[in-house]
Amino acid sequence: QVQLVESGGGLVQAGGSLRLSCAASVSGFSINVMGWYRQAPGKQREMVAIIITGGRTNYADSVKGRFTISRDNTKNTVDLQMNSLKPEDTAVYFCNADMIKYGGNRYVAWGQGTQVTVSS
Repeated sequence: QVQLVESGGGLVQAGGSLRLSCAASVSGFSINVMGWYRQAPGKQREMVAIIITGGRTNYADSVKGRFTISRDNTKNTVDLQMNSLKPEDTAVYFCNADMIKYGGNRYVAWGQGTQVTVSS
C-alpha cells in the first residue's frame, strides 16, 4: 500500500516563498528516489528536484539557487523550499516516489498534486 500526500501549496506574490511537504506512507517498499515535479497549463510535466537516499540532489536549471529539496529517510517525507518565486513557477506540483517492492518490482507513485500560483 502506497499513499503520497502533498501540502503547502497556495497563492503567493512574486518574490515570495512557499514550502511544499510530502509524506509517503508505504508498506513493503523501499524508496530510492523522492522528488517534486510540476505541470503548468499547456506544458509537459517536468522534474523540479529529486533527492536519492544518500542525499544526492538534482534540480531543474530554472529553479537552481531558488529551490531546495530535503528528505527525511526515516519518516519518508520530502520537502521543497521555494524562494524567490516567479509567475512562471505557477503549476500543479506533484510529489513522486520511486521505489522497489521488497524482493520484487520497481514501482512509481505520485501524489494528488498541489496548486502553486505566483502572482505578478
